[in-house]
Amino acid sequence: MFAVRARALRAGLVVLAAVVLASCSAPAPKEDAGGGKTLRNCGTDVTVDGPPQRAVSLNQSTTEIMLSLGLADRMVGTATWTDPVDPALAQANATVPRLAENNPSYEAVLGTEPDIVLGAYQAVFTDEGVADRERFGELGVPTYLSPSNCFPEAAPLAEPVELDDIYREVQEIADIFGVPERGRALTAQLRERVAAARQRVDRLESTKDTSVLFWFARTESPYVAGSTGAPAIMARELGVRNAYDDARSMWPQVSWEDILARDPDLLVLGDLTRDGEGDGLAAKRDFLRADPAVSRLAAVRDGRSMGMTGTELNVSIRTVQGIERLADKLVELDRR
Repeated sequence: MFAVRARALRAGLVVLAAVVLASCSAPAPKEDAGGGKTLRNCGTDVTVDGPPQRAVSLNQSTTEIMLSLGLADRMVGTATWTDPVDPALAQANATVPRLAENNPSYEAVLGTEPDIVLGAYQAVFTDEGVADRERFGELGVPTYLSPSNCFPEAAPLAEPVELDDIYREVQEIADIFGVPERGRALTAQLRERVAAARQRVDRLESTKDTSVLFWFARTESPYVAGSTGAPAIMARELGVRNAYDDARSMWPQVSWEDILARDPDLLVLGDLTRDGEGDGLAAKRDFLRADPAVSRLAAVRDGRSMGMTGTELNVSIRTVQGIERLADKLVELDRR
């Protein structure tokens, strides 16, 4: 399924992932006598002299955490939007300048005079993204990277991402901005929502042997969810089986022949707003119906599918919303 070069790259990434995983399990922020804080984050020290007042968020998921913490007034820019903002956050989001729909330039970020820059993915802090963390550091601008994404997305992970990693990110951002009590309140709310979703599904007998395929993107050699990312969290929390629970990377690229052999009971289809081949929900459903081989999947014949946004399928606080929506779908299927 993968070329020799791809296998060699992943072998190297295993080592990288192991190194960075160790750095991701850092202790709580240390506070100095002057009120500054230092946090070890993905192998880099994040030091702020006081609560930041001019933050730039380079990804939607970090933006939505900040908005959920009531920090819109501390934000001078956002970027890399993959979905419409959570409707509950739309009013606050409208007050924050949008620097770009995708990656902004390094110069555009610096033009906001930020006192911290946050990103959700390792790729955004590279020369191919915006700029590496060292370049920001040379100018005295601290950076924060989601601890769930310290390493490239293609890297096989030694351990899967857990809900606790999402809660930890919420609390770390709250601590950095001097509002720890807001972080505790938000994580408590998220935990309650997950518990309620689990409770709805725990009553169902039909879910115990249910396998779920999470199809993210592309129709030819599709990207599906492996055992280490947000969809795997959803499956574990609700007691269903991820169809690719044997793949250690977040988004392995597979063949339709292999998917047909696994014959999943439910298809979760990524509804992505970007313009790539097979990215949107309508394009995926058209392909499932039109392809002579794929249309033979029982889940296609029986209409057992649902859409899910890219923000829900990637590691973010919207993963909790994904858990809730998947629970609702399982309840619906049980009633058929």
